[in-house]
Amino acid sequence: MGVDGTSAVWTPDVLPGFEQTTLDLEEDFEGPVVATLVRRAPEPGDPGGVPDAGVDVLYVHGWTDYFFQTHLAAFWERQGARFYALDLRKYGRSLRDHQTPGFITALATYDEDIEAALAVLGHGPEPSSDRRLVLIGHSTGGLVLSLWVAHKPGRAEALVLNSPWLEFQTRSVGRWVLEPGLRARAALAPRSHLVNVDLGYYVRSVSSRFDGAWDIDPLWRPDKGWRTTPAWLAAIFQGQDRVSRGLGIDVPVLVLLSARSTAPLRWSPEMLRTDSVLEVGGVALRVPALGSLVTLVRLDGAVHDVTLSAPDVREVVWRETARWFAAYVGPRPTPPAPERSGAGAWWQRTFRRRADRRRVTPPAPSPAPRPARG
Repeated sequence: MGVDGTSAVWTPDVLPGFEQTTLDLEEDFEGPVVATLVRRAPEPGDPGGVPDAGVDVLYVHGWTDYFFQTHLAAFWERQGARFYALDLRKYGRSLRDHQTPGFITALATYDEDIEAALAVLGHGPEPSSDRRLVLIGHSTGGLVLSLWVAHKPGRAEALVLNSPWLEFQTRSVGRWVLEPGLRARAALAPRSHLVNVDLGYYVRSVSSRFDGAWDIDPLWRPDKGWRTTPAWLAAIFQGQDRVSRGLGIDVPVLVLLSARSTAPLRWSPEMLRTDSVLEVGGVALRVPALGSLVTLVRLDGAVHDVTLSAPDVREVVWRETARWFAAYVGPRPTPPAPERSGAGAWWQRTFRRRADRRRVTPPAPSPAPRPARG
């Protein structure tokens, strides 16, 4: 597949104004597997008049989720980027009847999904595009992309993490206590169901069918999530342990995180302005382990997906993200002017030398005269 998916087959998406293409992946023990890439349907002409920044953005969702955040696409398009979203295998548009929702045994399995999407964009291991790549991950998608960027240096220009699941809710102590038994159960019954701790409060806080403002498909994003499996949670623990030991990411990273959490034990209006999914204190402690150039923005009033927060909080999200993008990625670099030949080259060199002389640092002032001796 070529740049911009020129050989991909794009069909209308469930979101108005968007289109999708199916990415065929290797079969697993449950049968055929696909991922789905989504983008804004091309329009004739230049509808927005925004200068092209020469950037492609790829978004990856979280657990029990899929792409529906059209306002996120609009924001990145206002920055001059081309926005794409990936529904991973066994999620959303990619979920098939014969599959266990969201099931994998290793987070590295998603490397195939990501590579298939990047091949469409022209950002494969041997890129065919001169555009820069920015990756965005939400929650579990943030954990997946953090590991991918660490393992694939030089492929992405920058990384944006929206409430990334970098640490378990009971922090590292909880992982150490739970992991041995979980690993044993994953070996014996990898797809058995664990206790469901999702009581539906997060969906209540964001869905327009309850107290939220967003149109969310309950078939693709069930109100009480999916029952987790031992193999899947063991894979999450393994990824979080890898983060705790340091990833060494060498590109700029932006982390957007709510300022506060609310434990999802019973409904509270506080859940409309806090993260009711993750324990954000533990996640914040892991942020420095990502790499050497990490920006952490704590957002008062933000929910788990910070882009689904109240309008006043979203304005802060957009402002801080735009400021970070301008500082670390920015518009398409301007190529240097080619050297002229002949007489034109002589004038170019002459004016360059004159400009250089004007930029020369002036000489240091002469030392003050010594006082006369009496």
